[in-house]
Amino acid sequence: MKKRSSIILVLFFLFSLFVSLCAGRFPIGIEGIARLVLVGLGLDEAFGTPLHEVQLIFWNIRLPRIIMSFAVGCGISIAGAVFQALFRNPLAAPDILGVTAGSCFGAAAAIMFFSGMTAAVQCSSFAFGVVAVSLAYLLATRSWDTSAAVLVISGIVVSAFFQAGLSVLMYIANPYDQLAQIVFWIMGSFHASSWAKVQTTLPIVVVGSVLIGVFSWRLNMMTQHEEQALSMGIDVFRWRLFYVGVSTLMVASSVASVGTIAWVGLIMPHIARYLAGPDHKRLIPVTAFLGGTFLMLMDTIARSILANEIPISIITSIFGAPFLGYLVMKRREAGVNDELAH
Repeated sequence: MKKRSSIILVLFFLFSLFVSLCAGRFPIGIEGIARLVLVGLGLDEAFGTPLHEVQLIFWNIRLPRIIMSFAVGCGISIAGAVFQALFRNPLAAPDILGVTAGSCFGAAAAIMFFSGMTAAVQCSSFAFGVVAVSLAYLLATRSWDTSAAVLVISGIVVSAFFQAGLSVLMYIANPYDQLAQIVFWIMGSFHASSWAKVQTTLPIVVVGSVLIGVFSWRLNMMTQHEEQALSMGIDVFRWRLFYVGVSTLMVASSVASVGTIAWVGLIMPHIARYLAGPDHKRLIPVTAFLGGTFLMLMDTIARSILANEIPISIITSIFGAPFLGYLVMKRREAGVNDELAH
């Protein structure tokens, strides 16, 4: 990666972190942040102790929320980069195998039948997300064709099934209570972030990111046609299962904690590929860092610009949809130029 790109990425992270720490419906200035950090270091007697309310908001609400947004952004972005490589499709997203649809169905079921208890919603969402991808893989193995295209079709089938189930649950839900909770959860939000959710989500994302990063060099071979990968001694089926399994766990744990996050897993790998190039040994770390920073900034916007918090998927869609349009036009211009050159 170019030195200039590295500097831009670091500056973007520092800017986003600073804004996220300070901004919100209860703004905390630079002096307040400095005092809070010094209190955490045990130097409160020398520099003064901030108000109890400020400490409570910072340590118990804002800080775990920032960590959650960064971790979820990392996990979803890495999963997007992995799926784009595995399926050789620049428009592949983390929900291509039905994990998001399954997680949404599981969360809706828990909201309706377990009175929306946080632990039940998180566990049910995670479990059904994993079940959805497992069904897609099981369905694909029943076909004589073992290519990635069959797995994608199986994911579409499973996703449609769970989306239909979600529609049924929304149809029979209480419109004054349960339906509103389901809709708000589907649109995604970090408003319920806590240290408990950090403890359940962060380890899965960290372990998954490390595993993908360590074996990222094999993704370069997986982007080739299956015949070429097999000729280089790569067990395509086994490694595809490994990458899909690890990515699914990261996405399922993220969606189970905060709901659906739109566009991040699709657009962040493209920006990272522009900065770091196509080599996945550099692309994966840059994608993780960029995705985490971007989502951290988007969450700050979602909780700051209005009195009522905006669902995070609305904010990410506002930024993501125009970028996808730009990407399509850019690819079209490149294709036209290639034709003119020949």
